[in-house]
Amino acid sequence: MVIDCAHYKQGVRLNEAALGLDEASTCVRGDDEFVWLGVHDPAPELLAEIQRRFDLHDLAIEDAARAHQRPKLEDYEGHYFVVLKTAHYDQEREEVEFGEIHIFLSASFVIVVRHGIGSELGPARKRMEARPDLLAEGPAAAFWAIIDKVVDDYEPVVEGIDEDIEEVEEDVFDDANPAPTKRIYGLKREVLEFHRATFPLLGPLEVLERGAFEQVSEELRRHFRDVADHARRVDEQVSSQRELLTSVLEANLALVSVNQNNVIKQISSYAAIIAVPTYIASVYGMNFEHMPELSSRIGYPLSLLVMGLSVIALTRFFKRIGWL
Repeated sequence: MVIDCAHYKQGVRLNEAALGLDEASTCVRGDDEFVWLGVHDPAPELLAEIQRRFDLHDLAIEDAARAHQRPKLEDYEGHYFVVLKTAHYDQEREEVEFGEIHIFLSASFVIVVRHGIGSELGPARKRMEARPDLLAEGPAAAFWAIIDKVVDDYEPVVEGIDEDIEEVEEDVFDDANPAPTKRIYGLKREVLEFHRATFPLLGPLEVLERGAFEQVSEELRRHFRDVADHARRVDEQVSSQRELLTSVLEANLALVSVNQNNVIKQISSYAAIIAVPTYIASVYGMNFEHMPELSSRIGYPLSLLVMGLSVIALTRFFKRIGWL
């Protein structure tokens, strides 16, 4: 569905209500004006109509029709095609939910195709409309507003994952809680998926901040440089989270192994304590006729005394060495 379609000239919006595709495709005539079209989960028929009206490349439209694309920037004849990954962190389920934004960018239009949940771009449009001086830079300014919003929305995801990692660290060293191995693996998987969504974005941003595209002015290049710095910081934080979760997992497995060894030590101690009186009782339980000990009046109490002393001695020994 079409969310909004606006015609801008010298940084000022010329229409209040959303334009139709017919009017949008014909209203751009000068170098200082452009159309900003936003659609969400469009039907194939709507994409085909947009392609026909704005003369978009078949391969780009094919990618825009399907989600699950990697972040990228591709140069087609007459326009660029950009893929961005949006992210939202569900704190309760501890899952990162991803969406996608596909952008067609030229000197006369910026077409935004959103798939799934994720960054809401209405605030980005309002932000730019409040800055006509910056919006006068053209479609590149609108593109900067979109990518800046997407990267800013990565920050809550990083913070949410950080909070859960702190909880996991506390659980690992809390003897009252069971080992959170499953939770650690789950967080590690989500961080890995988040890294796959953010890391490929660094390449296109570096190209933009280096000034590889003539339509990006020096002023806008500074803004793209700021976005690139934020994206690199997010990538560094995500990499740190991956390393930290690996360390937490190793510590958790080590503690599980230690606890298992302690259990084995206790079982071995009790087995050794039981073994001595069992051995003595088994010897006297053979009931042979010619056993000297059987004729002694103190044989029975003496054997019980030996058994008791051996149990006491072994118990003290195992407690001293920390097995009990």
